[in-house]
Amino acid sequence: AAALLCPAIRPTLAFQSFLPNFSLSPPKPTAPGTIDLEDKLLAAIEANGAGKRLDNSDEISSLVSQLEAARSIPRPAVAPEVYGRWRLLQTTNADTASPIQRKAVDTTKFDIFQDIVLADEDGDDDDDAKILLVRQIVKFGETSELCVDALASTSAYPLPELTAREGTGKILGLNILGVSLVGEEAEEDAERPDSRVKFVFDEGKFDFGSFTVPYPVPFRNPLFRDAVKGWIDITYLSDRIRISRGNKGTTFILKKEEM
Repeated sequence: AAALLCPAIRPTLAFQSFLPNFSLSPPKPTAPGTIDLEDKLLAAIEANGAGKRLDNSDEISSLVSQLEAARSIPRPAVAPEVYGRWRLLQTTNADTASPIQRKAVDTTKFDIFQDIVLADEDGDDDDDAKILLVRQIVKFGETSELCVDALASTSAYPLPELTAREGTGKILGLNILGVSLVGEEAEEDAERPDSRVKFVFDEGKFDFGSFTVPYPVPFRNPLFRDAVKGWIDITYLSDRIRISRGNKGTTFILKKEEM
């Protein structure tokens, strides 16, 4: 999934992001014990050490499995709680992830965020004019960051371009961009409806405040377009914790942040 998925938006898109406007509703019920499991997970990640964001801790894996088996917010890919900023806390060290992704995630001195937001494509505020973005942000400092945007698709905001990925992503048998599940292995879990967010990386940039530098990957080149498609399945969602599994076999644990 590339730094987290690790792609900006088409030139026709306004650079302003929006959160969906949902009417206030009562909080969704939380299954007994899930808050305690979340607390244990956060404590285990902290105890694991700040230098081990990319790790395969047995304790963390067990807590993740317990939360995934517990009741959480239904249809998480389209639930109001999924939108906003999420900080990456920990991820598994999957051999199928791209070398760039593993290096970026393992550099723990930089904060990594994933924003799930709506962008205004044509300047008006009609819901029909908005598109869904999954934005990866690596913060190097107060005024410098890498921002990579992926055009995203859910049942609430479908994107016709996002057909099923066909290739695994290997180039001449080598893992350069990561190795994706495809075909039957990539089918959605029918028992978890509206849990998948599909995406295709579109554009990125390094922003150093006074100037920007384009991200050096040709996401829109037709030769690469299939290879930069992917998805995340949200296997657990609450108002503070999200667990996702990506198309390259990586598990991500994220915590909700204020934007």
